[in-house]
Amino acid sequence: MAARAGKPETVKPARIIQTLAIPEGVSVSVANGSTVTLKSSKGTLERTFKSFRIKLEAKGNNLVIDGSPNNKGTRIMVETVAAHIKNMVEGLLYGYKTELKVVYSHFPMTVTVDKGIVSVKNFLGEKFPRKAKIVGTTKVAVKGQEVTVSGINKDDVGQTAANLEKKIRVRGKDIRRFQDGVYIVSRGNIDKNDGKKVEITRGKEVQ
Repeated sequence: MAARAGKPETVKPARIIQTLAIPEGVSVSVANGSTVTLKSSKGTLERTFKSFRIKLEAKGNNLVIDGSPNNKGTRIMVETVAAHIKNMVEGLLYGYKTELKVVYSHFPMTVTVDKGIVSVKNFLGEKFPRKAKIVGTTKVAVKGQEVTVSGINKDDVGQTAANLEKKIRVRGKDIRRFQDGVYIVSRGNIDKNDGKKVEITRGKEVQ
């Protein structure tokens, strides 16, 4: 009895390749196959991705992520790099901002910014100000009880806002009565997002 013909075996690609088309208004360059520099009118962002699994290359205004061997670990690394690049491009096009609200019911607080530090005075009547670090080139603006944290680096903006919220937190008291603090109320872009974004092509390089 003749053997049944099976389906032809598919050959698994040896590499995982993603090509990121960087939108107009942002330029890209790569050094040593691992350090990506992105520039726009808003500023410059640079990040080094150290991994034996990936190699980066700029081709015109495209960024090629070449990963090997083709396995789960490499896939995760390639996707992680792509996500970071997308965030960097968004920051260079539109900027990031986080808005916080100063809330107090017992002791009026004042917030000041000086030399990379945000100081909050009179939190719960304390004699010494509480201080939170501003990360990187992030800017902090205070207007009454409104605090705006902004910049082009998403991680730095988020960490600066988190530093402030975490530092001004009630501990050891009934939070139903003591709601004093500085709280994040919104996150978004500085400029209106007009839809420009990184376009990703999977599985092939742009020549």
